[in-house]
Amino acid sequence: MTHSEILQYCMNKAGATQDVHSDWKATQIKVADVLFAMVHDVDDRPAISLKTSPALAELLRDEHDDVFPSARLNKAHWSTVHLDGALPDSQLYFLVDASYQQVVDSLPESARQQLAG
Repeated sequence: MTHSEILQYCMNKAGATQDVHSDWKATQIKVADVLFAMVHDVDDRPAISLKTSPALAELLRDEHDDVFPSARLNKAHWSTVHLDGALPDSQLYFLVDASYQQVVDSLPESARQQLAG
């Protein structure tokens, strides 16, 4: 999977916006101004950082060499995944969906209603 393919998938989420974090050379994707994905390169490989529960993060890291703690984000809640690794595209899409939903669920009711409406 490429940066542009995963970015397109992220940007199709309701309310998704993107900006560039120039210091990190990363594209940040947010909903209601809350980060849910960050697309960047890690060790010269395309990658995405996504929010997960600590339990899911630990499980993914134990089972997949291409999933590891995010260097610049809270390591308990954020995992980075190489896009060109062994993880199937369907699993990458699932992780994007889960990260987005986790952020949406944490938003105030009024913000969630705006996304739905």
